[in-house]
This record gives sequence, C-alpha cells and structure tokens, in this order.
Amino acid sequence: MTTKPDWWVYEGTGTPHDGIDRLPEAPPWRAFRHGTGTLDTPRAPDNEAVQRHLGRVGQGVAYQAGEREIHLVNLALHLRRPLLLTGKPGTGKSTLAYAVAHELKLGPVLRWPITSRSTLKEGLYEYDAVGRLYDAGLRNAGALTRQGGESAEPPEIGKYMWLGPLGTALLPWRRPRVLLIDEIDKSDMDFPNDLLNVFEEGEFGIRELARLDAPQTVTTADHDSVEVDGGEVACAEFPFVVLTSNEEREFPMAFLRRCIRLEIGPADEERLAGMVAAHLGPPNGSADARAVLIAQFLAKQREKGALANDQLLNALLMAERGVWGDRTASTLLDEHLLRPLDRG
Repeated sequence: MTTKPDWWVYEGTGTPHDGIDRLPEAPPWRAFRHGTGTLDTPRAPDNEAVQRHLGRVGQGVAYQAGEREIHLVNLALHLRRPLLLTGKPGTGKSTLAYAVAHELKLGPVLRWPITSRSTLKEGLYEYDAVGRLYDAGLRNAGALTRQGGESAEPPEIGKYMWLGPLGTALLPWRRPRVLLIDEIDKSDMDFPNDLLNVFEEGEFGIRELARLDAPQTVTTADHDSVEVDGGEVACAEFPFVVLTSNEEREFPMAFLRRCIRLEIGPADEERLAGMVAAHLGPPNGSADARAVLIAQFLAKQREKGALANDQLLNALLMAERGVWGDRTASTLLDEHLLRPLDRG
C-alpha cells in the first residue's frame, strides 16, 4: 500500500503520534453519558512490560502490523467496539494492544489476565471490607482509651477500595485507554455474557459508595487516585478493548455480535525479522546466520506444527551466544527450544 486511507487513526508504524485526536465522534448508538472526558491519560512509562512486548527502548518502530490488522484496529476504534483476537499461542496477539497504546499515546496498557476463577466484579473494583472493619475496631479502641468512651469516626471507605483494570478503563478519560483482557477462553462459561452489559453501557455502579453523599477517593489500577461521585463510574470514550483467545472454546453469539473479530496467523519472514531486531538489536555475528535460522523456524512451523514467536527469540539469543559453533548444543537447541508446542 503506497498511501494510507484517510480514515485510519492507527497507522501501524510504531512511531508515536496524535492521530487519536482525528478520531470522529462516536456513532449515536455508541455515545456514552460523559461525552467530554475530565481525566488526562497517564503517561506511559518505559517500563519492563512495554519492553517485553515491543522490544528495547527506541526499537518499538520495528513492530509492523499487517494491513488487515490495521484495518480492523481502526474499525474497532471508529465503532467503539472490542477487538477479539484469536490465534495460536505465541503469535503476538497481546503485543497488538501494546503497539496501539504506544503509537497513539494512550498511556499504560491496563492488563487483565483471565483465569477460570475470574469474575466481572474483580475487573471492575474490589473492596476490602474486612480490613476496614479491623481498622475501625483499632480506631475505636484507641478513641475509647483517650476520650473516655466516645467512639471514633469509621475510616474513609475509599481507602479500602480500588478499581480493577476494566473499572479503570471506564473512567471518563479524555483519550480512550487500552484494556487487554488476556486469554478470555480460560474463563468460565458465563464470563463473556457477564461482560455484555458493561460493554454496551460503558458504565457500572459501586453499591458500597452509592449511599454516600460526598465523593470518595479510590485507587485506580494505575496506582493513582480518583474521585467517584454517587458510586457511579461512566466513560467518556469507550476504551480500546483487546480480548485474546487461543481458540480453545467457542463464544456466545450475543458476545460475538458486539466484537470486531480478527484471527492472527503465523508471522511471515519480514515481520519475524522486525520482531527479532526490536528485541535483540543488530546481529551479534553474521546477519545471514540470523536469516537462516528464521527461515528454518518458518519451515518447521509449516511442516511440523505449532511454534511460538518467543521460541525463535530464545533460539536466536542462544545461537548468537555461541551455540551455533557447538554441534551437540545446536542439536539440543533444535530439539528443545524449537520443539513444536503440540508435540508431546
């Protein structure tokens, strides 16, 4: 493609820009209560999580999304719909969320790893009622000793409450946050349907705060503080939600209807080379030797089964540390580091 379409907001270059400011208003059926955001997006730190997914500092531009991926990311942004990524383990599904957040300057990715025990409530907020009761008891005991029988005021409830990744994403940010709901196929059967109302309405209530007259300060998943008034959290811009699935289950039609679906296939040689450059930098030795191992990886992936991208990184790292010069170690590299995941 020689020129990018005018409607693209995310360009897939890996170079940060303010293209999100060109995103048109939400369609009427996806406009939410707080039409104007009040919270500034936190600055994304150059932390370990970003480097693990996009490579070393200064190498993020090496991650190049495919044209089909870019199209569907932009569809999800325009329509304010979650993006459901399916594909084999290790194909870089979660990396896409970090790439979008990095390029569009949308702050740190809010990651919610899913297990069989995950519930909607833990993604929205958690409340330590036992801790508050305990501290209230200690405070009352101290007050009775000091004041001769007068009870102390209970501690502020907000100090014992924090928003989860989904709850933080639904705050009224001026720019949409990026929320990664990772490996949703590990959840129980009801979990996808539990998400539907939140995805449709873009808001939720905190019943413990609903009866209080004054706003309460709670902690976000970014470890910042924010005021919640009336126990209601409602977004201004629907977050860019990336849900990943390893194709281990089917999802309800009602859930699929609300998502933009994208299947991530194995990377080609050019994209693998870009990923390797982002993480390992220039070759430690011959560039041809690196290209040979990438070609071998692709051939083995086609012929023998599932291989993950991080297996290639592990093999290349050890090869460039001298394993290639040792025939026995080189054989072990092939048999163990590049062993297909679907082989027992």
